[in-house]
Amino acid sequence: MRWPAPAKLNLFLRVTGRRADGRHDLQTVFQLLDFGDEVEIVPRRDAGIVLLDPPPGLEPESELSVRAAELLRARAPRGIRRGASIRLVKRIPQGAGLGGGSSNAATALVALNRIWQAGLDDDRLADLGLELGADVPVFVRGRSGWAEGVGERLHPLPLPPLWYLVVHPRVLVSTAAVFADPGLTRDSPPLKMPAPSAGRTVDVAALLAAAGNDCEPLVRLRNPVVGKVIEWLRQRVEREEWARMTGTGSAAFGVFREEGPARRAIRELPEGWDGWVARGVAESPLCAAGQHGPASGSPAGEKTG
Repeated sequence: MRWPAPAKLNLFLRVTGRRADGRHDLQTVFQLLDFGDEVEIVPRRDAGIVLLDPPPGLEPESELSVRAAELLRARAPRGIRRGASIRLVKRIPQGAGLGGGSSNAATALVALNRIWQAGLDDDRLADLGLELGADVPVFVRGRSGWAEGVGERLHPLPLPPLWYLVVHPRVLVSTAAVFADPGLTRDSPPLKMPAPSAGRTVDVAALLAAAGNDCEPLVRLRNPVVGKVIEWLRQRVEREEWARMTGTGSAAFGVFREEGPARRAIRELPEGWDGWVARGVAESPLCAAGQHGPASGSPAGEKTG
């Protein structure tokens, strides 16, 4: 059974403070995409948690989906003695700011909660996810929206179904290294969450104009190719602020009102970069899968490069 594990974008990312424990207070808007990984899960008769065909350079015991399975089994109120074999169908690159590892972990939590009949609700699954990583809860809950705290305080926002061209320059950026860097801006004034009118979507153009990504200047300084990607995207989007880095990088995205211009732009992608055209979604396909089981088919999105 293959379960969806979508990618995400941070439409903006503000670092508003640093906590005593070293973690950072953030504000962001998570936009889930109809493009991502898949997590294949097969129940086992024994108690083993086995990662099949691990991606190169990834230690199975440290992979987030494996850790998620072990955590769920340890914390479930009903005793679970069964195991699972897990295989990742990877499309989201590592170190890109697209949430691949966190999404895989969330999918493992949601899927195994159903397969093992563990009986945890979304709130409890999100709490477990936060122990694995700050981005895991948004994938567990499966809805695009506003986030604060370390990313765990989530508020759904009605975002319009825009199109995104996501470009990855094939470099890996360490999130831990970015947040540890003394040059990172850590005192951005907090923004007020927009209050959309009933029946209307949030004005994404206003969101993009109001705030940028506090991690972007630092990442561009340390990885000049990220800046080249952003500048390339800015030449193809309607407004300059509609192209920016996501998360702590290294991927960047351009926003398009319609699919056609995004697909035309991706045909011009320079050699050595990877790109995807994807649509923003209000609700992750994992939401339905968590209740009814995985649907057939693969996530959408076009890749080139």
